[in-house]
Amino acid sequence: MVQLQSRGVEETSLQPRPEHKFSFGLWTVGNSGRDQFGEATRARLDPNDSVRRLAELGAFGISLHDNDLVPFDATPADRDAIVARFRKTLAETGMVVSMATTNLFGHPVFKDGAFTSNDRAVRRYAIAKTMRAIDLGAELGAPVYDFWGGREGVEAMAAKPPADALDRYREAIDFLCGYVLDRKYPMRFVIEPKPNEPRGDAFLPTVGHALAFIGMLEHPEMVGVNPETAHETMSGLSFYHAVAQAIWQGKLFHIDLNGQKIGRYDQDLRFGSEGLKDAFFLVKLLEESGYDGPRHFDAHAYRNEDAEGVWDFAAGCMRTYLILREKAKAFAADKEIQAALAEASVAELAEPTVGSYSPAAAAALRAHPGDPDALAIRGYHNERLDQLVMELLMGAR
Repeated sequence: MVQLQSRGVEETSLQPRPEHKFSFGLWTVGNSGRDQFGEATRARLDPNDSVRRLAELGAFGISLHDNDLVPFDATPADRDAIVARFRKTLAETGMVVSMATTNLFGHPVFKDGAFTSNDRAVRRYAIAKTMRAIDLGAELGAPVYDFWGGREGVEAMAAKPPADALDRYREAIDFLCGYVLDRKYPMRFVIEPKPNEPRGDAFLPTVGHALAFIGMLEHPEMVGVNPETAHETMSGLSFYHAVAQAIWQGKLFHIDLNGQKIGRYDQDLRFGSEGLKDAFFLVKLLEESGYDGPRHFDAHAYRNEDAEGVWDFAAGCMRTYLILREKAKAFAADKEIQAALAEASVAELAEPTVGSYSPAAAAALRAHPGDPDALAIRGYHNERLDQLVMELLMGAR
């Protein structure tokens, strides 16, 4: 049996299996390499072939936009035939549809937005299209339905009052929650934030914005967030902290994993290929928090890859996650790291500071607040702790 020399990790522990809940969007492995500066560099993949290859690699599920599977202009008969074939492929491979969503950004009709277009007729069309796509997701067994804003945003600030746009956004989500409840679909919604691109400024640009928006909905219990590594990183924010807050608020219903450099366009790089320390703490958080949803990769292979390189990319996403999961176990078992955590008083942060308010507790605290000069003397030994983490990640421990 092959061993990883750094920690003696068995190679079999790095083999993706369905119980790991790795999933990919049809649009990820199906990405043809086309961008705004150049045409496609790879042929379009048949969704059924994508499902089969991902199953062979050890994934458990896929996600899809409605038009990833059913062309925009398909007839009802075409639609039913396509879906029937796809369901047969899912049954044959044991794969599941872990998440579904609607393409509300590709067609020119959505050039001013979908739920927040200034044109009421466009808004109505967008909601109707989404209802049909929700039906598709329910038919395929998707437990989560995603809303990425896409064109929901603005360049000319005078053209779109933000409070009115948020009213329309909320109206759409409330209406669609009602639709799911009426149809008795076992489905929850997620908001996927992004700061910009393709719009200059997007509505609900960060996880914090999305969490605040959810609190204003008619059915907030039905709606969570789907944070994406690249989207939060684009705005220079910590993806790890965004995910942690979503977990803290009980709102992490789904997650999109990839790699991203700060301040760049939405790169959707292979998971862990950028920001390795951030990726480590993210994996550690997901594995230790009890999160039981998909580990979903919303990324794509480099444009200069051929068809086979796409599967190297997909395998790499899963392998990196599993390597970091093993590193998280090593972190917990490393006595020197645990001693450094104790020196930094990490466990003390979990202890209540004052407890619930009472007049007596307030009086006692005012009488004995502590000596700031004495409290300021201590060091927290964070340099040593962080160096140990780096050595662990670099294979020196």
